[in-house]
Amino acid sequence: MENKSGAYLAWASICIIWGTTYLAIRIGVQDLPPMLFAGFRWIIAGPLLAGVLILKGYTLPKREELKQLFIIGVALLGITNGLVVVAEKWIPSGLTALLISTLPLWVVLLEWIISGFARVNAKIVGGVILGFAGVSIIFIDDISYLLKSEYLWGIISIMIAMISWAGGSLYSKRITLSTKPLMSASFQMFFAGLVQTIVGLSIGEWSAFHFTPDSLLAYLYLLIIASVLGYGSYIYAISHLPVSFVTTYAYVNPVIALFLGWLVLDEKLNVLIGVSAVVILTGVWLVQKGIKSAQNN
Repeated sequence: MENKSGAYLAWASICIIWGTTYLAIRIGVQDLPPMLFAGFRWIIAGPLLAGVLILKGYTLPKREELKQLFIIGVALLGITNGLVVVAEKWIPSGLTALLISTLPLWVVLLEWIISGFARVNAKIVGGVILGFAGVSIIFIDDISYLLKSEYLWGIISIMIAMISWAGGSLYSKRITLSTKPLMSASFQMFFAGLVQTIVGLSIGEWSAFHFTPDSLLAYLYLLIIASVLGYGSYIYAISHLPVSFVTTYAYVNPVIALFLGWLVLDEKLNVLIGVSAVVILTGVWLVQKGIKSAQNN
């Protein structure tokens, strides 16, 4: 039986790492144009990770696999991350976190359709809904923003981003690549960054691209921690675990963010947040139980 402890550790790391990125992105887009901010992050992170892996003896992808890596990279990062960064320029980070938490819902829906309306049981569906309910409890004050017309395009951007991320994740799971997951991730990052950079330059963002001390720190954090460590961990996790489970990180991220705020910034935790954390973790547990039941049938 395959030892999946490393994959679960990778899942736990993205729960923590990506729980910190909402604020970093929000800080960055205050001063930097969104597409170049995102593009320069990935176009550097990809070769950086690839260089480290080559020194460790990893082999480069085969030429015939570059097309698949391009598709995955653009779907997961080029479109998804690009639209999230654009959206965060206009909508609050709390609303962004709430909308991103719909990701497992999209994964389960698309997986159900792709599998011919099979492979999804009541436990998985119940767990996904329970997890989203838990996140909604945390961001209950942000739900009213959904009705504000000035946030409409930001909301639409996030929804398209989540569908793209879900589709890209499932596509990645269904194809067979000989390239190691981390090396695959490095090329996906580069391809996504290349596309985002071309888009940013073509719409005239270069003239507005000027680092400030805060945006530079946000950029470096996203480049090294969120990109190299976070995305590398995600690709490794989905190569060894069901996508419907891995994407439950979107439920755990807000809990981690709030916990870190309490631990580092002395922000207050209340009973409502504690209740939501229990609801979310119960949802994640149900998804995992449902996946095991589906695999045994």
